[in-house]
Amino acid sequence: MSIEDDVRTVKAFFAAMGEGDKQALIALSAEDIEWIVPGEGWPLAGTHRGHAGLADLLQTASKELETSFLVPPEYVAQGDRVLVVGSAEGKIKATGKAWEDNWVFDITV
Repeated sequence: MSIEDDVRTVKAFFAAMGEGDKQALIALSAEDIEWIVPGEGWPLAGTHRGHAGLADLLQTASKELETSFLVPPEYVAQGDRVLVVGSAEGKIKATGKAWEDNWVFDITV
């Protein structure tokens, strides 16, 4: 695939995430996906592996968090890797505690 195709695939992944389309996310993900959410003491923290781990992570995020993305992410690609840089904010539904996150995804397509 070309770099442009890789970026399109990753943008489709993020669009599906924004729409809550779990089936599309799983279809766009390798079976051995590994999604690491750093931190402690909040619902998403941990390492999530495989399609089952991805589905659990998405379910937890939907159930536990309110999330908004203030600006569209930035995509930087080279070879078969796409870095996605962005930020989000929201609150934990159970506690009302606000959170803010600056993040980077390192995705191999």
